[in-house]
Amino acid sequence: MNILVIHGPNLNMLGRRNPELYGSMTQDELFDALDSHFDDVDFVFYQSNYEGELIGVIHSVMNEDYNALIINPGALTHTSIALRDALEMLEIPKVEVHLSNIDQREAYRKVDYIKEVVDACFMGKKLDSYIDAVEFLLNKTVV
Repeated sequence: MNILVIHGPNLNMLGRRNPELYGSMTQDELFDALDSHFDDVDFVFYQSNYEGELIGVIHSVMNEDYNALIINPGALTHTSIALRDALEMLEIPKVEVHLSNIDQREAYRKVDYIKEVVDACFMGKKLDSYIDAVEFLLNKTVV
């Protein structure tokens, strides 16, 4: 199975950002841990701080051979209808992930433009949110 994992703005700063909310792992450590946990999954990891670049990568998925997509849009979750619209076009299974529980945070973080166009959302469990997302996709996707 091939899974594209997309990280949005500021996730490249994991390990430096508020560890109580996001954990102490760096982004690279998180990606390595995920990769090590699933031997039968080929992951491609992509991070950008730029909305247009993320949308371009999502558009390119339509021409690539991915079985599924995991996205942590970061703050774009709460602001980007354009990112939502790009995700809506994808026909492969897709899952939204957040390290913290956005439903239990500031009022503006409870707005989630992404949840309506993905198959599931996992949040609040740091690395385990990602592990749950991959397990969901493995159970949902027939390769």
